[in-house]
Amino acid sequence: MNIAELRLALIWLAIKPAYRYLSAADFETAYDLAKRITRARNPKDHFQGHSELWDGIFSKAQRPILREVFRQLNDRMTRYEPLYFRVFPTPESRPRQQEALIELYRKGKISESFRAFKNIYLAVVDQLIGHLRREETAWKSRK
Repeated sequence: MNIAELRLALIWLAIKPAYRYLSAADFETAYDLAKRITRARNPKDHFQGHSELWDGIFSKAQRPILREVFRQLNDRMTRYEPLYFRVFPTPESRPRQQEALIELYRKGKISESFRAFKNIYLAVVDQLIGHLRREETAWKSRK
């Protein structure tokens, strides 16, 4: 949960200053990436889509240290990609927090877009943690 909370704080710090530098084309690219993330067929493509989406936003924020810290945290998240695909195996079952963010963000509703993203993102994190706990309990009961 700590990584998730740190990522959320960094995203909030980036989306506010990035907004003024994002063009209509940037928002289209971001939304296309968000849809690609949802439709990813494997953990590698999913992670790559995330990296591209966030790198685009963080680069527009023009805060290189913030961008680097986020990139480091994002790299630590790669180990959870296979788990994500076990919990959300089909595109239809996957949450659409990036799409929710971009839809509102492009309209200038920065706080609202972040809240929508955060609510979905934290629900996903809770589901992943719950799945890990259930796996651990099952593993311990087999011992």
